Amino acid sequence: MEYMPLLIMGILLMAVSVPNLLGNVRTVHRHNRRRVSQEDMPAYSRMMGIGTMVIGASVAVAAGLLMLSGQEAFYWIIAAGCVAGLAVMAFAQFRYNGGLF
Repeated sequence: MEYMPLLIMGILLMAVSVPNLLGNVRTVHRHNRRRVSQEDMPAYSRMMGIGTMVIGASVAVAAGLLMLSGQEAFYWIIAAGCVAGLAVMAFAQFRYNGGLF
């Protein structure tokens, strides 16, 4: 049960990503989307949602595996998921916003 907060955090991250996957960009900070055109807004939102979902899913999967086995070696799943999710988000920022800020 010591990994339950980690599991809850992963589930919450996945829940936060659902509006973005559906095209609602309001959960992304305004300064991160100020140069995104209106026609690119749905695609940008989906990319940000995918990145958040990847991070949340990796945290939830790692928490589940840690709860089942108790081995600390599963933390690499979180690291890999965070790198992959942040890469997708950075790609969306550069492609649709023209830069990170």
